[in-house]
Amino acid sequence: MPKLTVKELLDLKGVRQIAFVQVARVEEAIAASEAGMDMIGTAFKTETHDFPTLVPNTHFQFGLKWGKHASAEEALREAMQAMEAGAQSVYCGMSPQVVEVLACEGVPVIAHVGLVPPKATWVGGMRAVGRNAKQAEQVYRDSKAFESAGAFALELEVVPADVAAEITRNVSLMTISLGSGQECDATYLFSADLLGENTGHIPRHAKVYRNFSLERERLQQERIAAYQEYITDVKNSTYPTKEQSVSIDSEEFQRFKDVIDD
Repeated sequence: MPKLTVKELLDLKGVRQIAFVQVARVEEAIAASEAGMDMIGTAFKTETHDFPTLVPNTHFQFGLKWGKHASAEEALREAMQAMEAGAQSVYCGMSPQVVEVLACEGVPVIAHVGLVPPKATWVGGMRAVGRNAKQAEQVYRDSKAFESAGAFALELEVVPADVAAEITRNVSLMTISLGSGQECDATYLFSADLLGENTGHIPRHAKVYRNFSLERERLQQERIAAYQEYITDVKNSTYPTKEQSVSIDSEEFQRFKDVIDD
């Protein structure tokens, strides 16, 4: 299946749901692509610029790390580098003013409203945003500001489902739900949550499909056991054996000894 362009993603608004996952490892990106994921995003690591070449059939979003860029120019520079490396869109959690600079240069930007973790202190911490009329109105106004700035998509994080649905109906942007119900245009999850790699708090909106943390713990215990067995073999002189060693012809060895003995 060919990767979806920004135009094709926008054309799917109101047609069908888009499945979107954030990955942190190359093997996760490849697995998501092979599974048929519509969109794959990064964990904001510059070294993931090579990811697009590994998933040529999947729309790839590069994330600009919030706090890394002190100006729109800095954000634009990295966004352009990501696009040059093959990313089809760029996440930017900065202001509409910064988003507008990127959009004016043709960078397809995904903006962020609702709970924006680096800015959570403004809403009282890591909690849902928009559970009263005043907050919900602000989320809507923020959404319209990003629409006016030229963003093509908008992540709504932990916004009440009814509010997210109403915003989706009133913006031209592709809306992306992270814990914001089923009526956005796309649904988003972190691989760490989806694969059950978190050993601490599991977000309310997350659904765990596998238990990788248990499997990683099992593998860690297997590593320890293997190392212990190796140490025992070394101490007992049971490794390496002849099968794991290189031999020399007896006549050649004798000639070698004769040289040494001389």
